[in-house]
Amino acid sequence: MFLLGYDVGSSSVKASLVDAQSGQCVASAYYPKNEAPIASPKPGWAEQDPDAWWTYLKHATQDIMQGKNPADIAAIGISYQMHGLVCVDKDLKPLRPSIIWCDSRAVPYGKKAMETIGEEKCLGHLLNSPGNFTAAKLAWVKENEPEVYGKIYKFMLPGDYIALKLSGEACTTVSGLSEGIFWDFREKCPADFLFSHFGFDKELMPEIRPTFGLQGEVSAAAAEELGLRKGIPITYRAGDQPNNALSLNVLEPGEIASTAGTSGVVYGVLDSITYDPKSRVNTFAHVNHTAAKTRLGVLLCINGVGILNSWTRHNFMPEGMSYREMDEIAERIPIGSEGISVLPFGNGVERMLGNRETGCCISGLDLKRHNWRHMTRAVQEGIVFSFKYGMDIMKGMGIAIRRIHAGDVNMFKSQVFREALAGVTDAAIDLYDTDGSIGAAKGAGIGAGIYKSPYEAFSTLKKKCTVEPSRGTEYAAAYKRWRAELQKQMQQ
Repeated sequence: MFLLGYDVGSSSVKASLVDAQSGQCVASAYYPKNEAPIASPKPGWAEQDPDAWWTYLKHATQDIMQGKNPADIAAIGISYQMHGLVCVDKDLKPLRPSIIWCDSRAVPYGKKAMETIGEEKCLGHLLNSPGNFTAAKLAWVKENEPEVYGKIYKFMLPGDYIALKLSGEACTTVSGLSEGIFWDFREKCPADFLFSHFGFDKELMPEIRPTFGLQGEVSAAAAEELGLRKGIPITYRAGDQPNNALSLNVLEPGEIASTAGTSGVVYGVLDSITYDPKSRVNTFAHVNHTAAKTRLGVLLCINGVGILNSWTRHNFMPEGMSYREMDEIAERIPIGSEGISVLPFGNGVERMLGNRETGCCISGLDLKRHNWRHMTRAVQEGIVFSFKYGMDIMKGMGIAIRRIHAGDVNMFKSQVFREALAGVTDAAIDLYDTDGSIGAAKGAGIGAGIYKSPYEAFSTLKKKCTVEPSRGTEYAAAYKRWRAELQKQMQQ
């Protein structure tokens, strides 16, 4: 018996088959093999075609199903890029490209909502500023594309759209609504006051279904397209960061998960309703949040992480150099990159900087002494120091960060990155052999009742290694210089 998990990211869609009994991944694939395109028609915009995600998903599914019997798949789970907006018409077709997570056009709409509704009301009920999230993006469409808005049947998050394509049913979750800033945590229902402020008809909201539980079944049309069987239940759905935390068995207060892919994230779990007064980090419903048991995820997100490493590789490094080769070169450069500091903020507005778009900045460059090799380390250290800056905000909310759970993927494969993160934060890092699509598959097993609890589902999770903090004094000195440069940029 297999569990099928999808992870719908902005770079690719990954699919994994997990053996339900052993908990081991038996097949995985992703598509496209190069990074998926992100359109930017105007500065600060970021869009993707929702049907491109479906095309990628079909290719990945075909790859993992070779030699497998579709009848053996017991359930499907979906993880997806958070905060995006998909608008569909009555025929369930997208009306425009998706406005994805790193698009910053809606910032003024969120800011105006915060000012009009009031900080106390927004933070006390939404736990966030409306900021640049899905609700504000829908407000942008309403004002700037009224002909599109007038045709909307349902607004959706990216994972909702994939579930729609699989099942033909439009539905969402409390966790999803909370990440879109549509959920009122005090009243435990959709935020009527926000719908009223923006002038949204609540009929545009999809039906709410549980994060773990039946969310639809694979339709005959989708089964034919994907080579699956009709009727497979879809039993789990969550945004990529709550799902990553689930993948790492991070479910209870005080536990911390982290990722460093296209964006960088630190995600901590709380059992009380709280928020950052400046909304620099954000609080959402975690996958195991219920009306009876508060489980909230505090999310620190840095937009320009993996994308900065990728940009550096393509623009600074010798042609054909791999990321592993870059890591090996970075290891030979001293801590502090001999004075170079990189602020990794060049991929849209940064929430932890108060929704400012400072741009990426390289300082301390000595043309007589430095070369491209120094950049390999300076970029990774700059990313790490942005994590440290945000984690200090989380600590101010009462989240103790002593141990970080992460998958042994993306930038966590870099020895420089993980040793620098452990060193500057004084937190041990446990690296596990898992990823988002495997977590989504196991989430489906929980939702289908195949596993009695998340702890049973992740009892087979294997730790690969632990990175202990070291050389903290040297990293602290480099971070101090980096932070001074950030403060200088913030004052401009």
